Amino acid sequence: MEREKIRSRLLKILDLAPPIKEILLSEAPLDDKRQSIRHFLEDMLRRTLEDDPSVPPLECIQVRDAIRVFESILSRRSERLAGYSLLGYLNDLLHRPDYHGLDRPSPGFLAEVEHLMRGVMGKSGIYQEKMPAFPKYEGRRAAKLRSADLSRMMHAAEKFMALYACGLDEDVIRRRSRNKVRILDYFKATELEWDDWRWQTKHIIRNADTLAAMVELTGDEYRAIKLARENRIPFGITPYYLSLFDRKPGGGRDTAVRAQVLPSMHYVTKMMALRERSEHSMDFMLERDTSPIEGITRRYPSIVILKPILTCPQICVYCQRNWEIEDVYSANAALGQEKLDRALNWIEETPEIHEVLVTGGDPLLLSDDRIENLLYRLSKIPHVERIRIGTRTPVTLPQRITDTLVRDINHFHHPGKREVIIITHFEHPYEITPQALEAVQKFRRYGMEVYNQLVYTFYNSRKFEAAFLRHKLRLIGVTPYYTFNTKGKEETDEYRVPISRLLQEQHEEARLLPGTVRTDEIVFNVPRLGKNYLRARQHHDVISILPDGCRVFEFHPWEKKLELVDTYVYTDVSIYDYVKRLRSVGEDPADYRTIWYYY
Repeated sequence: MEREKIRSRLLKILDLAPPIKEILLSEAPLDDKRQSIRHFLEDMLRRTLEDDPSVPPLECIQVRDAIRVFESILSRRSERLAGYSLLGYLNDLLHRPDYHGLDRPSPGFLAEVEHLMRGVMGKSGIYQEKMPAFPKYEGRRAAKLRSADLSRMMHAAEKFMALYACGLDEDVIRRRSRNKVRILDYFKATELEWDDWRWQTKHIIRNADTLAAMVELTGDEYRAIKLARENRIPFGITPYYLSLFDRKPGGGRDTAVRAQVLPSMHYVTKMMALRERSEHSMDFMLERDTSPIEGITRRYPSIVILKPILTCPQICVYCQRNWEIEDVYSANAALGQEKLDRALNWIEETPEIHEVLVTGGDPLLLSDDRIENLLYRLSKIPHVERIRIGTRTPVTLPQRITDTLVRDINHFHHPGKREVIIITHFEHPYEITPQALEAVQKFRRYGMEVYNQLVYTFYNSRKFEAAFLRHKLRLIGVTPYYTFNTKGKEETDEYRVPISRLLQEQHEEARLLPGTVRTDEIVFNVPRLGKNYLRARQHHDVISILPDGCRVFEFHPWEKKLELVDTYVYTDVSIYDYVKRLRSVGEDPADYRTIWYYY
């Protein structure tokens, strides 16, 4: 009964592409079917590129892209890399008398096959409106009609962006003032102490009971934090960042803020299981393979990462280096002076290095003297032309950005000779506050640029949510720099978003904003190899679709035209499951209908 139901559903999907259905239903050997489908795809692509009048305008682009993906999936090389054959699986679903030992196709798999068939046959249906009127005219009339169309587009975008709260909104500022009073009352502290970053770090909230005394937690949040602390999984929140929480959960405004620092039960239990294997199993980026000396990571010819400290004022749940971090604001997290000296000497003895990213952890947790000394040592290396400081303190601990600290850092910023750049990490417009704005402006007043690296997670991936963040960042003086796909770490599966959603966001949402606002590059960090630029199709391929509905990608290394380096195979998040989850938080799946056609 189940087999017939699945087969019937698959046959209905294949009705979208009768030639492919006929081939798959034939009794020909599998390799003959492969060749026949290839011939059909080649003919379809040729007719499409020759301006087939039966294919609507722009739909030909969907046809071209879908055919190229299908051809990639059909290759034996793709099957070898994926360890699985989509063609063989479809053949089994149609011809095997029983499904014993065969993975059942998920709704996500069937949805992927359906959209692939729609794409190949020019039936995506994503163009629901009529052609605009302005191409029919010239001059002022054409311009007025085009202007009206553009206004309509922007009006629709602004309706989405109006759904999200920003920390600069007056009502949010008032609410957070009350939060601050409540937190100060709990600690019996003064406004003067609140503005002292050392007081903030001394009073980092580290357990569920203290946290629950100041904000309401869900049962799951409370239990997860308790379990995390019992198992020495880093957890902590600065009093300042806690003031960004809404008093009660579930309102939707502070969801992304809570998700930054409150571990879920899935995260905690998965971290516990991973620790029983080995710490290396959690090193997703394989930093152990790219660290020529302790404290240094090198993936590119002229840039290195220097990690003088491996802790932060609070830990992001999806932290790339959670396997290295012992605890929040840990006393033993700084690299010892002897090891730091060796790392700095290594940079000095490697003249190919022209840029150093000082990160960790958060290097601005070091004392002013240690930061100044570190920058002094780097500035004395003749070939170091640029120093980047990676820090989230403007977001989590803006009190740390004192006038003295900024002046100390600025001593080493010499335009024309050497620049110092601040790289920070705002995740959501709800994190943008008057205090964060002032922290950014302190650097800007001294002529130092501040850039943002956004990690694109489920919690900031709703329609125009990231676009709204970029818009607000530019207004406070922060330049969007990178948007990172969430690392494919097992413990942070809840944060991951399909690659197609990043592509969709860049092409359909970010694209509507001015170029000065959409300056970031979307990237996937390939373990051991470094950044893969997702916007460029030539850097990655879809090579399979698994029975659970997940796409398999092959990423090409950045140096592929320079040296012979192996590619990287990655299994993505199911688009179907992602859209279903969006629906569960109140989103309309129709707003995301084009997601299936981004590869």
